[in-house]
Amino acid sequence: MQNRPGNPRTRTYYKRKTCRFCEDKNLKIDYKNTGMLRDFITERGKILPRRITGTCSRHQRKLTVEIKRARIMALLPFTVHD
Repeated sequence: MQNRPGNPRTRTYYKRKTCRFCEDKNLKIDYKNTGMLRDFITERGKILPRRITGTCSRHQRKLTVEIKRARIMALLPFTVHD
């Protein structure tokens, strides 16, 4: 029998993404640090989900609030005009 992706005998192990804020306790989430916040939004201005960035739920919530604050203060764009 061939090993196909849907085959239960085939296991693909991968390194689980870890939260960068949990690993480095000195790294703070702040709306004024737009360079760091840009890593968590797409080029169109959408907030990237946890499953892509690897952040934990607590830091993802904090990150979302700070991105929205930076948008209100006009430090980050809401959307990108074409």
